[in-house]
Amino acid sequence: MNADSSAARVSFKLPVGGGFLNASATLPGGHTTLTQLLPVIQNLENAIVARVGEEAEQAGSPISCRAGCGACCRQMVPVSFFEADALAHWFEALPENRRAELERRFHSALLALREAGVIENLVSDGWTADEESATRLAIDYFHAGVACPFLENESCSIHPIRPLSCREYLVTSPPDLCSDPSVNQVAGVQLPIKLSRVLFAFGQRLAQDRPGWVPVIFLMAWREGGRNPGDYVSGTGEEVLLQFLKQVTEIYPNTNENSQPVEMPAGH
Repeated sequence: MNADSSAARVSFKLPVGGGFLNASATLPGGHTTLTQLLPVIQNLENAIVARVGEEAEQAGSPISCRAGCGACCRQMVPVSFFEADALAHWFEALPENRRAELERRFHSALLALREAGVIENLVSDGWTADEESATRLAIDYFHAGVACPFLENESCSIHPIRPLSCREYLVTSPPDLCSDPSVNQVAGVQLPIKLSRVLFAFGQRLAQDRPGWVPVIFLMAWREGGRNPGDYVSGTGEEVLLQFLKQVTEIYPNTNENSQPVEMPAGH
């Protein structure tokens, strides 16, 4: 990374698969937390997804995800503690009537999941014990057919600030197959790196928690419970970004910096 000490604009390399991404970003000024760095991380994720989308198009298998197709919005969506923190602050800034509407939707969704027998298992620690249990719960959750409270007219109402895990879920198969991924052969897109995993790793250490994230359906309860990652990862904007990039390389160590870089600005 290189930057003038008085400037907020920095350039850096992000490990991506067997190469790296040349990126630039405008960092928050003053004391910065990982939550405050999320817009930069979201832009990085968008850049990675855009590049993968271009490659899929060139290979003759374009990504089929479109606004109006909300099948994936009935899955259990993992949200890092830092994203939950940001969404909680966003929620508090909404007009009172909008907050009340969303609270009603979350409450209704939780009741529906309870009736489907999903909530009891979701609040248990047992489902994280092994991959089979986690997969079974994910399938049961999807089959309950409960839409994300942020879904409106089969489109995401918080699309610009949606969780990283939502950005990372992409398919190239026909949309109708997404009606039940547990039965149909859905062709998912493999990203070279998933930045959600990086945030989950921070969350695991922060809370000594196996998954390191919270299901989005529990967002209101998480907010009311006062859980706040606060200054867990903090410093100057550049210091926080360095910590994040270090975690990226720890999770995805196979980076060959002699590979051809992908020029992909990720500023905001």
